[in-house]
Amino acid sequence: MLDIALAGFVSILMALGFRRPFIWVLAYLYIDIVAPQKISYFLLASLPVSLFAFTAALGGWLMADDKTDSRFTLRQALILLLLLYCGLTTLGADFPEEAAAKWSWVWKALVFAVFLPLTLRTRLRFEAAVLTMVLSAGSIIITGAIKTLVTGGGYDQLHFFVNDNTGLYESSIISTVAITIVPLIWWLVNHGTIYPRSPAVRLFAVALTFACLLIPVGTQARTGLLCIGLLAVLSLRTVKRRFLYLGAMAGLALVAIPFLPKTYTDRMSTIENHEADQSASTRLVVWQWTIDYAKEHPLGGGFDAFRGNKLRIETRSAQTDGTNTSVKVGAVVDSARAYHSSYFEMLGEQGYPGLLLWLWIQALGVWQMERLRNRWKKRTGPGEQWQAPLAGALQQAQVIYLLGAAFVGIAYQPFILMLIAMQCALWTYLRRIDSPARARLARKPAMTAAKPVPRLAGEPAGS
Repeated sequence: MLDIALAGFVSILMALGFRRPFIWVLAYLYIDIVAPQKISYFLLASLPVSLFAFTAALGGWLMADDKTDSRFTLRQALILLLLLYCGLTTLGADFPEEAAAKWSWVWKALVFAVFLPLTLRTRLRFEAAVLTMVLSAGSIIITGAIKTLVTGGGYDQLHFFVNDNTGLYESSIISTVAITIVPLIWWLVNHGTIYPRSPAVRLFAVALTFACLLIPVGTQARTGLLCIGLLAVLSLRTVKRRFLYLGAMAGLALVAIPFLPKTYTDRMSTIENHEADQSASTRLVVWQWTIDYAKEHPLGGGFDAFRGNKLRIETRSAQTDGTNTSVKVGAVVDSARAYHSSYFEMLGEQGYPGLLLWLWIQALGVWQMERLRNRWKKRTGPGEQWQAPLAGALQQAQVIYLLGAAFVGIAYQPFILMLIAMQCALWTYLRRIDSPARARLARKPAMTAAKPVPRLAGEPAGS
């Protein structure tokens, strides 16, 4: 029954695309985020649905879409340059087979990030894309939140639609993404036009936000807790009653702490005492190995270059017996440990050129969204009040991602690249509609109509 429902839903989306080709873009967003082919047992599992959706989206844009307002931005060029550089490092990768496996999905995510901004040229399309991304990720998040409420969750124990550890189904990744979409949820509530503003919509937004906050608890991912803290700080910029907001946050935290599972609080305590946790200590050793590796391989070792590391990890734990405290020192030998950081992932795999390109793409996004927010935030005219909040929401989402990326290897995460693509589209769209040339063009008919018409010789005035 589940197979039939998933196949039917995807089929309806693809069929609707023949009437409105942009729906194929939305279908690809849904398929790439939720991965229904992984959930399916036989119908979708046997078909390359992601390839079908992307081919349809690209073909629909080429044949049926208006390309007059499509623009190619600097960030799209940088993403394309990063794509080419990743291809070169893949050819000379330290581990060719593993690198080829990662390249098989990375190039698709980067290509779609270049393509998506070309299709987002109206407010309705921005709303539809944001709504599709939020609801698609929300379908995974709601499932995890329900399981957290019922079972309490657990590290590597909270399974979503599938027992899979890739994409948004990995615990640390979904914890980061769950917090990044919270600003987008409330942008849709306050400025969306697809759904009417009603108590039901607001109630769903509150429930989805609560579900997003539950995901770090259910997965027991320390990254998620840090992202929640950053979200609370970033929200101070937009809330009207800041002291009331701070009091509410403090009160909510005090009320929630007694209900948190002991396994969660024990795991979160290792943020402060990382030496007592093997996982946290391993990350520091891997990061140091990556720095040393980049000194010898400044152009990177290709995807999955971490497989060449051999590590010795020391851990320390304090044991108290009455008034005496002793420190127990342990050592573990390990190898082929992943980077657990997007920054070191880029450094190890793509070297200094790839890392600088990636950082340039990220920094441009923060800067561009800040410029758009400042330019549009004081406007009160009709149709001019949704732009600044969307720029702010996309900026907050990216900053939260950049924090989470410090502890999770998600440099090429498709969902985040979609957010970056949306930033590119918003930047070029608002620059286009706000350009002086367009403003002069809009005023030209009125000026022409007001110009006096010359009279013929001997023609009486007023005739």
